[in-house]
Formats: sequence, C-alpha cells, structure tokens
Amino acid sequence: MKKILITGGTVFVSKFLTEYFLASGYEVFVLNRNTKEQVLGAKLIQADRHSLTDELRPHNFDAVIDVNAYTKEDVQTLTDALGSFGDYILISSSAVYPETLPQPFREDYPTGHNRIWGDYGTGKCEAEAYLTKHCPQAYILRPPYLYGPMQNLYREPFVFECALEGRPVVLPKKDIRLQFFHVRDLCRFIEILLHTHPRQRIFNVGNPLSITAKEWVTLCYEAAGRSPSFVLADPSHSVRSYFCFHDYSYELDVSAQSQLLKKTTPLSEGLKEYFDYFLTHKAEFVSKPYKEYIDKHITNH
Repeated sequence: MKKILITGGTVFVSKFLTEYFLASGYEVFVLNRNTKEQVLGAKLIQADRHSLTDELRPHNFDAVIDVNAYTKEDVQTLTDALGSFGDYILISSSAVYPETLPQPFREDYPTGHNRIWGDYGTGKCEAEAYLTKHCPQAYILRPPYLYGPMQNLYREPFVFECALEGRPVVLPKKDIRLQFFHVRDLCRFIEILLHTHPRQRIFNVGNPLSITAKEWVTLCYEAAGRSPSFVLADPSHSVRSYFCFHDYSYELDVSAQSQLLKKTTPLSEGLKEYFDYFLTHKAEFVSKPYKEYIDKHITNH
C-alpha cells in the first residue's frame, strides 16, 4: 500500500483527491488545520503548512500531492519540513502563461505575469520555479477550469440556478472561449504519473477542446433539463458584475497529456453529474450578486 500525503483534504480538489485515492487502495494522509470535516479513512496530520516543525519528518511518503500551494514560500516550507518522499506533484494553474502569448499555450512557453490573474498567476509561477530548482524530479500540472462534485465556487451553480428559475443568461457581446477538466480526470492523470513516471515533468491538463461561453451555458441548462435564452450585455458593464468568468479566452495544448490519458470525461456528462450533486448540496454554495446586478442594471435598465 502506497502512502500519499495530500495538502488540504477538506475542500473540492484536495477532498476529491483524498476520496479517490482512498477508494483506490492507497494509505492517504492529509495535512490541514482540522477546521473542517475530515474525509473518513484519511489520516490527519493537524498543522498549518506555513508553520510546520517536525510533524512530517517521521513519515516516508511515496508521493506528495500539493494542492494548495500558491506561492514560493508555500512550496519551500513544505519541502523543508518533509522527511523522505518519492514523487512530488504540484497542482499549479494555466494562469502562469502571460495572456500575450500565442494560443494554445504549450508547456515549453515562458511563464510570467498574466494581467487577468494578477498575483495569483505570479505566485504560481514563483512556486513552480522554486520547486523545479529544488526538486527537479517533481511533476507540475497546469489545469484550466476544474469542475465536478465538491466544487464549491459559485460558477456552474449560478447557471444551474438560472436554469431552474427560468432566467435568461446575460453574456458579453464578444463571446469568450473556455476550457475545462473534470476533477476525476485530474485524479486519473495523477495516478498515471505515479505508475508510469514519464520523463516529461510539466503537463498542461484539460479537455482537448475549448468551447464558447454560450455553448457552456447551454450544456449547463441541458444538464438541468432546460433550454437557455440569452441577453447580450453592453460592453459598458464589467463582465464579472453579471457573469461567472473573466472576459478572457484561452486554450491549452494538452497533446502530451492525451498521450497518457486517452479519454477525458465529456463535458455534457460531467455537468450532469455536477448538477445532481448541486441539487443535494445547495447550502454549501456562497452566491455572488450576479442576478441582482442583472435585474437592476441590465434586464430592467
């Protein structure tokens, strides 16, 4: 039985990873402050990753999956605190690519500041650079928008609510393209890395094709058994005032991932699964005032 350490373990990606690897027969340890409900079967190491002392040194982990590292310091404090370990997998972000580069973004592109993602993307760049220098055998994964059960952002739930309420969806006049990746496919790819150890160390991960925001909304409505209608917003309105994505199109080249992970979850299937989860977990989502803004400034303006 392989021993895996997962940072976090109680929210979306880290929680899904914990349940996935437990179900796959791994011995799973989670590192968190124990402020949320823990996954049954996971072994808790209660500590703040920013102030670790000797909590991790007695363990010999076959793999460390670092889900919630956002800065160089996050990676440094964790790697300094670890005892011996095998693989290290950092969940980074596609936000490391400057928006000015040609698309689709490739893994060999230079990383740097992205004006859309700001400090978040810059912090991920610095985390990657530190890890690459101090742990060159580590794997770095750069996903686009992750989705699926346990996702707690008010994104798909916003559109699901619009569908159930029979509301039209307000879109920017200039349509944006989006790329997604089901959290289970992320788990599957990580497991492939642990089993096969490919020589390539940095991977874009995601569905092979991007789609338009209008197509994505349509799939969300179809998951709810509804058909959408649309309103196009005047460019004078900030997109984030009425919609759940930035006014930013991007696409990742995931050809290297596709050589190892032959099939990904069709977005229509993944959204239906997520809609079913949403129906039984509505209380977990913290809404944003998109609908209020729309009613006051767009549809009734």
